[in-house]
Amino acid sequence: MTHSPTYSLRRRLPDNVVGHTLFSLGMVARVPYFGTVLPYVTDMRPGYCRVTGPNWFGVHNHLGTFHAIAACNLAEAAMGMLMEASTPTTHRWIPKAMSTRYLAKATTRLTAEATLPADVDFASIVEGTDVVIDVRVLDKHGTEAVHCDITTWVTPHN
Repeated sequence: MTHSPTYSLRRRLPDNVVGHTLFSLGMVARVPYFGTVLPYVTDMRPGYCRVTGPNWFGVHNHLGTFHAIAACNLAEAAMGMLMEASTPTTHRWIPKAMSTRYLAKATTRLTAEATLPADVDFASIVEGTDVVIDVRVLDKHGTEAVHCDITTWVTPHN
């Protein structure tokens, strides 16, 4: 499989704090809105991505906790990097919908873990197909604060 330029860049950087930081800064430069949650990509590979966002005043709601929509932004960043790592260059993807459940107040940093369904066979996708990405957003204690199912529209690249 030929990898996207985004994932190819991630693979060329070291798998340490320097590589994670450089990649995360580059991601924000390319998609500036993600910068609102200060995302830090710690794991990115086909089928899985983990992105952490600190609990800072820029993501707080009126209660002083991690804002629900900021958590969704973190989830979308994880989904996007997952799809960049998983989708072959023969195909393209775009987010189509997000179903979100707010499960608990988030008073700590959050980590979004995106997972690709095991049964996705990109080679068999010859027309537009919905692919739903499961994203768990966890606090530092491992409590799931937010859960997102993000539907992506995957098509062959013509």
